Amino acid sequence: MASRADNIASNLNLGNFAKATELRQRIWFTIGALIVFRFLSFVPLPGVNPLILSELYDQTRGGILDLFNTFSGGSLERMSLIALGVMPYITASIVVQMASALHPTLSALKKEGASGRQKLNQYTRYGTVFLCAIQGYFLAVGLESFGAQSGLQAVVNPGYMFRIVAVINLVGGTMFLLWLGEQITSRGIGNGVSLIIMAGIVAQFPTFATNLFEGGRTGSIAPTIIIGFIAMVVILILLISFMERAQRRLLIQYPKRATQRGMMQADRSHLPLKINTAGVIPPIFASSLLLLPLTISQFAGTSVDGDSTFGNAIVSLNQYLAHGQPIYMALYAIGIIFFCFFYTAVVFNPEETADNLKKNGGFIPGIRPGKRTADYLEYVLTRITVVGAIYLTLVCVIPEYMIAQTGIPLFLGGTSLLIVVNVTVDTISQVQSHLLAHQYGDLIKKAKLKGRMR
Repeated sequence: MASRADNIASNLNLGNFAKATELRQRIWFTIGALIVFRFLSFVPLPGVNPLILSELYDQTRGGILDLFNTFSGGSLERMSLIALGVMPYITASIVVQMASALHPTLSALKKEGASGRQKLNQYTRYGTVFLCAIQGYFLAVGLESFGAQSGLQAVVNPGYMFRIVAVINLVGGTMFLLWLGEQITSRGIGNGVSLIIMAGIVAQFPTFATNLFEGGRTGSIAPTIIIGFIAMVVILILLISFMERAQRRLLIQYPKRATQRGMMQADRSHLPLKINTAGVIPPIFASSLLLLPLTISQFAGTSVDGDSTFGNAIVSLNQYLAHGQPIYMALYAIGIIFFCFFYTAVVFNPEETADNLKKNGGFIPGIRPGKRTADYLEYVLTRITVVGAIYLTLVCVIPEYMIAQTGIPLFLGGTSLLIVVNVTVDTISQVQSHLLAHQYGDLIKKAKLKGRMR
């Protein structure tokens, strides 16, 4: 049986796509949905002058808007209908996930199974609409005053009518992306929302690669820097691919049970603990908090008196928190490490896991069930989280250091690399699962035919 499974796994190649009709349909549907997403990113918001907006956006680079613009595939820079992207949904889902771990009522819903998860998903959608409305309103207000100091006006007819239209369009655009992501998940291949974020990041790669090699051709970027950058990206991709699949597997022993032949047999399984349990949440949270003051001061522009104490404080804060500055790098690393431990403590409850093992009769060899098991799980999880935090810090800080040293506008930072590699690995795993299921289906059909012939 094992050799047959190995043969099936070895035959999972591109040649099997011709036979897997359902898989090909799913892949084509996913590609079509992502094309629709890219088309929408070029549909401008009504009442906005795209030419003036592009000129003004270049003046505010380096803030939190760059992070959101990267995840939306440049939609925020062009102020399209999907300018907010799926970030409100990501924020709402994180808040609901944290609340379900801390609030007793939501925690009880989480334990109810499919019905409880459906209610939590509904709360997440309500939170998404609420966040979209708030972000859309403040974005519309900011657009009206955006560039006023430089004599440029991004909004053609500012006023309450523009704000209402902007909020409706931005909320509708984000909710359409969520619907599109759900369709990809159910009818396509991979996680829909994750694929939309990855498509937005990858869509900017051709422009960046063109600028990079054009700089090497004109001599503005040294060839050694380009080679070093390519080597760094390859090494980081290999490191991310290895660490994201790395896990500590704890042996779980179950009591001996009588088999059909009357023999006593003990069941064994493993409890996998990922090295990076927090995923990409820590760098997103850390960078958002650090870049928020810079973004606020950039939108304020010269409305703050530069000779005042508050104005001087804003200017000094922008200088210290600029990309590549030592204080920014140190706070960024500290923020990643903090959110690694914080988010891991939220999503994984050792006491609940120990109770579930005890109810099912499982135990870790050498560890008593109950509180001792919970303490041991927390002990192991804390130590592997240290490794995961160091790994995330290196992956996210190294590109920032390269930006500071070379001056290359590296859009493919650590957070973007984490998302792209994770989504790619997950999608490839799902493709292999579909191919494997297709091969097993063919074997079952052949076995039934042979049985009928006999």
